[in-house]
Amino acid sequence: MMQQYRSNSYLFGGNAPYVEEMYEAYLDNPGSVPDNWRAYFDALQHVPATDGSDARDVAHAPVIESFAQRAKANALGNKASSADLAVARKQVHVQSLIAAYRTLGNRWAELDPLKRGERPKIPELDPAFYDLSESDMDITFSAANSYFGGETMTLRQILQALRETYCSSIGAEFMHGSDPAEKRWWQERLEKQRGKPSFTAQEKRRILDRLTAAEGLERYLHTKYVGQKRFSLEGGESFIAAMDEVIQRAGANGVQEIVIGMAHRGRLNVLVNTLGKMPKDLFAEFEHKASEDLPAGDVKYHQGFSSDVTTPGGPVHLSLAFNPSHLEIVNPVVEGSVRARQDRRGDKEGAQVLPVLVHGDAAFGGQGVVQETLCMAQTRGYRTGGTVHIVINNQIGFTTSDPRDLRSTHYCSDVVKMIEAPVLHVNGDDPEAVVWATQLAMDYRTAFKKDVVIDIICFRKLGHNEQDTPALTQPLMYKKIAAHPGTRKVYGDKLVAQQTLAADEPDSMVKAYRAAMDEGRHTVDPVLTNYKSKYSTDWSPFLGKKWTDACDTAVPLGEWKRLAERITTLPQDFAAHNLVQKLLNDRATMGRGEINVDWGMGEHMAFASLVASGYAVRLSGEDCGRGTFTHRHAVIHDQNRTTWDEGTYIPLQNVAENQAPFTVIDSILSEEAVLGFEYGYAAAEPNTLTIWEAQFGDFVNGAQVVIDQFIASGEVKWGRANGLTMMLPHGYEGQGPEHSSARLERFMQLAADNNMQIVQPTTASQIFHVLRRQMLRMFRKPLVIMTPKSLLRAKDATSPLSEFTKGNFQTVIGEADAQVQADKVKRVVVCSGKVVYDLLRKREESKAHDVAIVRVEQLYPFPHKAFAAELKKYPNATEIVWCQDEPQNQGAWFFVQHYIHENMSAGQKLGYAGRPASASPAVGYAHLHQEQQKALLEQAFAKLKGFVLTK
Repeated sequence: MMQQYRSNSYLFGGNAPYVEEMYEAYLDNPGSVPDNWRAYFDALQHVPATDGSDARDVAHAPVIESFAQRAKANALGNKASSADLAVARKQVHVQSLIAAYRTLGNRWAELDPLKRGERPKIPELDPAFYDLSESDMDITFSAANSYFGGETMTLRQILQALRETYCSSIGAEFMHGSDPAEKRWWQERLEKQRGKPSFTAQEKRRILDRLTAAEGLERYLHTKYVGQKRFSLEGGESFIAAMDEVIQRAGANGVQEIVIGMAHRGRLNVLVNTLGKMPKDLFAEFEHKASEDLPAGDVKYHQGFSSDVTTPGGPVHLSLAFNPSHLEIVNPVVEGSVRARQDRRGDKEGAQVLPVLVHGDAAFGGQGVVQETLCMAQTRGYRTGGTVHIVINNQIGFTTSDPRDLRSTHYCSDVVKMIEAPVLHVNGDDPEAVVWATQLAMDYRTAFKKDVVIDIICFRKLGHNEQDTPALTQPLMYKKIAAHPGTRKVYGDKLVAQQTLAADEPDSMVKAYRAAMDEGRHTVDPVLTNYKSKYSTDWSPFLGKKWTDACDTAVPLGEWKRLAERITTLPQDFAAHNLVQKLLNDRATMGRGEINVDWGMGEHMAFASLVASGYAVRLSGEDCGRGTFTHRHAVIHDQNRTTWDEGTYIPLQNVAENQAPFTVIDSILSEEAVLGFEYGYAAAEPNTLTIWEAQFGDFVNGAQVVIDQFIASGEVKWGRANGLTMMLPHGYEGQGPEHSSARLERFMQLAADNNMQIVQPTTASQIFHVLRRQMLRMFRKPLVIMTPKSLLRAKDATSPLSEFTKGNFQTVIGEADAQVQADKVKRVVVCSGKVVYDLLRKREESKAHDVAIVRVEQLYPFPHKAFAAELKKYPNATEIVWCQDEPQNQGAWFFVQHYIHENMSAGQKLGYAGRPASASPAVGYAHLHQEQQKALLEQAFAKLKGFVLTK
């Protein structure tokens, strides 16, 4: 009977999922399925496709339908006995049981070191759910679709193998993926080992050594620096063993750099026991003896570090990113840093540089930047070849007193299912399982270049920090923790029981580590002290420089014309849209100097001249290729294109034979993660003009954490220089409260210690020069550009060709109207941005030629010398008025008034002209906008009233 079953069992119905899985395997590799299946599917290849094609991958529906029809024919023809049918049904049920364990077995895995919860009721994991009973346990079934080591196995053997594989110390989630090859990869790697890794005695000793180091540092600090915050790793020591395996296996696989991002928990342990920071240096920070050469500095558990260590594949450079208390915000910063390093190496697959992100369980599931960063993982502009995520899962989160309030998902890692990333949940009390899970994760990333998660389920021996008393809110949990001997003790006893170690060796290792701590010696061996990669970045040329350092940003006329021709010429037979072709024709005319240059051309020529000179340009944002206001058109689309993968042309990539790269990316709909990514990119690449452009300046609100914690303060806290450029469309055009203001006042409030540059250029030549200045000057600070909207096409904002072939960025632009005679000026109106053109028109209408108009193009650092020189031109002026578009409590007013006052002469008065204070950035009614605009212009020329500051 069994022989007959084996020859035709696959022809009976009710097994559609199993058949489809087998068919997926066949399509990927015909040799991977049994002969009878292969013959059956081979025959199906001769079934004509419904579209008349001869494609090998026929649709699944006809396969299942063919299977069902043949099964029905067999039943009607009485070709099999009722006994055969019964056995066939049981085989189907066995396959369903296997599929259930692959999908749900993780829910039954032994993952909690504290053993607090009972195994949940999951009927699909019980053979009885499939009408399989004890009487079936010794019946032999086909196991050809598994990797347990036999073509046939008894049900008892299959069930044991499933539980060992999927319900031991590792709970694997991978069946949510859509790639059959990846699912089979996981099945093979897990099922062949039956969930039981095999390590040599030497490898086990190394694991115990890392556990000893992890526990040893925490206990040393706990006794020597009582009560000081350190965010202890006790209870999660296996994480250090995992990190050690990441580095060693990465190095063996050819990785040469690893960039690590993590928050607080275990950070000091990683610094000492993974990166090799000298313990004595850490102790100095606890004793407040560390060097204080930064304007602000930061706490020790925010600090970054870098080192070089040896691995089986050669030296590996390790970088731990600096990270503020906003936990997961470091994720995109790390990804950007990694992408910059990969680009510098030409590492398009991410084989040489690896990102590793370490998460807490509550933050991983709770903070939105995680999702935003994951969303970028496989996009062209942001992919890094797969990230290894490690979760230090304390099972308690931050201060939540009830697990039901932690999240709405079963696992904290469920967010990664949006990108089909596999997850290995692993019991932190089984360090061998943790290390094996790390090996699997690293091998998966190497094979598929995708993200993977290791969720180390452990506990937190102390409170959120060392001053907390967690038993106040978690009495049951902390009774369990108090009784737990510690992971190192559990594993050490296990190795002694196995006779892998002598009885006294675990304690000897503890004493040896303690001695190393007392002497302040390295605990990572060996750390390379004199190694320097040819790909390392040297920031020294940019440090200690001043923003006032001279820099020639003009472009010679001949080079200008050559570049202009290159960026306005399309390949033969390339059909640009009529509107784009007209724009290119106009730009060609501008390039010849026949008409003034507009904003888009000025910007393009800045990029072209930079890449031609060897400076790479990277521009990203939500609509960068075309430009939100259709002024850019850096990417031109062939109107005759037939596929998504072709039919675009980027002129800026074709300006010179050996030019530097020009990259333009239409980003995902994210501000926080994308801006964080670009900050990270700029932090690792000072010789690339890295730009993030907001679709509307207001949208930068969604990235405020990046601005506050990295862009504004990264240098004074951590000494990290950065040349990121932000372009934020800003201006009052009557478009309402969310499309007017880039919140200039927020940047002004953050401006101190010469930490950034804030500019608001008003002409095409100004945007040209400021972009070139950002790279040509040996000075790297974040550059915030308030870019216009209406000025992009305004004739007023165009510039003659001479302003590009001569001159530099002007921090202050003075009065240019010949009708305004300096000795007759009674009032100077000072402004910044688009409003200057409104003021010029208003003055012309009013014939108020006794009013001079001065525009401040650089708001910070404030150009005192240039501004004072302008004011001195008007010795008879008694009134200075600051005029702005923004409401009085917003914009630059409250910040520049002190700078203006500092440069006023005795007896001069300072007043304000602009919108009244408002809780909203702008009004939403067009008529009210016009009324306010009219009123502020009248104020600029009317008698001073309200707040007046006198020198």
